[in-house]
Amino acid sequence: MNIRSCLFAGVQLALGLVCTAGAFAQSYPQKPIRILVPYGSAGTSDVLARTMAQKLSEAWGQQIVVDNRPGASGIIAVELLTKAPADGYTILSVDSGQYAINPSLHAKLPYDPERDFTPVILAVGTPMFIAVGSQIPANNIRELIAYARANPGRPYGSSGNGTIHHLCTELFKSMAGVNLTHIPYKAVAQSVPALLAGDTDMMCVGLASVAAHAKAGKVRILGVGTAARTPLAPDVPTLAEAGVPGYEIGGTMGYVAPAGTPPEVVAKINGEMLRALNSADVRQRFAPLGIDIIGSTPAEFGQRMRSELQSYRKVVRDTGVKGD
Repeated sequence: MNIRSCLFAGVQLALGLVCTAGAFAQSYPQKPIRILVPYGSAGTSDVLARTMAQKLSEAWGQQIVVDNRPGASGIIAVELLTKAPADGYTILSVDSGQYAINPSLHAKLPYDPERDFTPVILAVGTPMFIAVGSQIPANNIRELIAYARANPGRPYGSSGNGTIHHLCTELFKSMAGVNLTHIPYKAVAQSVPALLAGDTDMMCVGLASVAAHAKAGKVRILGVGTAARTPLAPDVPTLAEAGVPGYEIGGTMGYVAPAGTPPEVVAKINGEMLRALNSADVRQRFAPLGIDIIGSTPAEFGQRMRSELQSYRKVVRDTGVKGD
């Protein structure tokens, strides 16, 4: 075969692959889609996944199965994703824990978020708030810092070692120059009651977990870890403006597909999820849960994952936090 024939054959092959990929994307989906969730039922990830599943099913006329696979800080669900075909029929709900915190805490993981994930969409953000029990004589962050310095070693609660609730408060300790004792619980469902009972003095937590208790006067919300005040609680100052300059931390949640998933399929999933997130009923549903609707392109989500990974590595390095 001469050079001209070889070039012609190569062009034909390339065009064939492009046409095949385009046809596949146009016909997608042709069978049920599975959304893996790395946590149990009723949590934010589960509620969001089931909301997305309903919207996608209505749009595409296909069954969308939510498959809860909790355990091992999300690693169980991640491994299922990495073993699935890269065809768009298996996607994974992920948050900062899987793509930023785990890689920051553990030198060896059975996955690499940059190698094994194809970003689909950054769906929502979960701002983290500093809350104190009503028995604590602090009405703002500066008073909390003064109290902590006068009473070193006071207890704070979290949902477990290496969680965002743990890292959030350890960062506060480090930047505010205070000494607090970590009391890890198995979940927020145990750490919030401990705060209400006075077993702990404070915690870093999502708004939905403490909003009703704050309204009842059982806890006080003193600050939020976002760079700017959140519309979810516009009267709550940021930690940076309240007395801890440079403080910023929070959680994000989105969806990824296996590495190698065709870009056309990723774009189709992204577009439908973006429409769902921007719908009035979804926004109304999630506003009371203390969740910011974001929405992004796949590239923007990939950049956000890389940025968070760098940030959490710094937090772990600066605070010396160890995972389980």
